[in-house]
Amino acid sequence: MQRKITMGFSQLGSESEWRKANTASIQEAAREAGIDLLFANAEQSQVSQFDAIRSFVEQKVDVIAIAPVVEKGWEPILRDVKQAGIPVIIIDRLVEVSDPTLYVSFIGSDFYEEGKKAGKYVLDKIAKLPGTVGMVELKGTEGSTPSIARGLGFRDVIEQRTGIHILQSEYAGFTFEEGKTVMASLLQSRGKKIQVLYSHNDDMAIGAIEAIEEFGLRPGKDIIIVSVDGTRRALEKLLEGKINSVVECSPLLGPNLVQAVKELMDGRILPKRIVTPETIFTGATAEKEIATRKY
Repeated sequence: MQRKITMGFSQLGSESEWRKANTASIQEAAREAGIDLLFANAEQSQVSQFDAIRSFVEQKVDVIAIAPVVEKGWEPILRDVKQAGIPVIIIDRLVEVSDPTLYVSFIGSDFYEEGKKAGKYVLDKIAKLPGTVGMVELKGTEGSTPSIARGLGFRDVIEQRTGIHILQSEYAGFTFEEGKTVMASLLQSRGKKIQVLYSHNDDMAIGAIEAIEEFGLRPGKDIIIVSVDGTRRALEKLLEGKINSVVECSPLLGPNLVQAVKELMDGRILPKRIVTPETIFTGATAEKEIATRKY
């Protein structure tokens, strides 16, 4: 009989519907695979993640999975984990380390490509707008992989056209509440100069929609809105015409992670990078997707 696998999972938080779906996917996949999962929610604290990882090491787990809150600062603790002989799989967000052997594999989306998809949609959408186009950006958590890469990918595309002016770019923590608050502030300072909103996730975009409506403007019409994630709520807003496009970023990484853990425990070599396949939604493609959406 095969020995039961014990996996420690350090989740960065529960800041969004995406994150909750990500946690549920991993818990469900581990349960179905018979993996003993030790789960720790860091609630956006890297220090709490470090504490959880030390606890996993003390409990002598077989493998540790980490969804890191930010990219930097991981090298010392990952060295400790490596010295303990426990393999590490990074999921969703990347870590910045000088020694790539400190983790076995990174499973997650191509955030840079997501930013490029959003940028291409904006270029197409504003192609016939005259003059300078004013735009604002809602970023997620400062120092996090998606905020860095989604911003870079987007800019690398929109720079192909002159006349797009990023009026302001602000962090809003990937949350509905901050998205609404920050967007309300941007509207107060920039008003009708804002023609495009690029939001790094759906929760911030939906918060921004409320702020836009309270300001007396029509989201999706007066302000073009492009978001990233692909949650059910965002696809519903897409059908309502209040969001113009949503770039998919799937949180359902549980099956990918469990498969990787099984292969690792069987002594197989994992690819360093495992990318999840994703698409982009408009009103025409969202309706059939909503019916089967798990998040």
